[in-house]
Amino acid sequence: MNIPSQVVSLFMLQALAGYLDQGSSNATLVFYDDTKPASINIIADDTAKLLTLNLPKPCFKSVNENNIELFASNVGVATKTGTTTWARLFNGEDIAVVDVAMETDIVLDNYNIVMGSSVKLDVIYLSPQF
Repeated sequence: MNIPSQVVSLFMLQALAGYLDQGSSNATLVFYDDTKPASINIIADDTAKLLTLNLPKPCFKSVNENNIELFASNVGVATKTGTTTWARLFNGEDIAVVDVAMETDIVLDNYNIVMGSSVKLDVIYLSPQF
């Protein structure tokens, strides 16, 4: 597999941020407490959903040396108590974009979510994978 340069990868991530903004709704990041599906084409189990965070529109903030930064998410309220193991990112048309695993793809201060708690991501970086 050919891997693009870091500069090209950053431009690709910036284009991805534009894709997230497509549609009449905001992009969302949905957190789950079950096993991450083998493919983004597999429908997530709604009973495993812990929390949905909306991203502002536009979501793109800046290009940095090693990543792009998105604006902070809006506050979301947890609908269930559990330990988040993965999350799925949807664009504004509710099309699944990518699944991410906790601790390897996404790092949180705390992976334990408590029903009724308010959660917000203050910093969101997307980095190229090499």
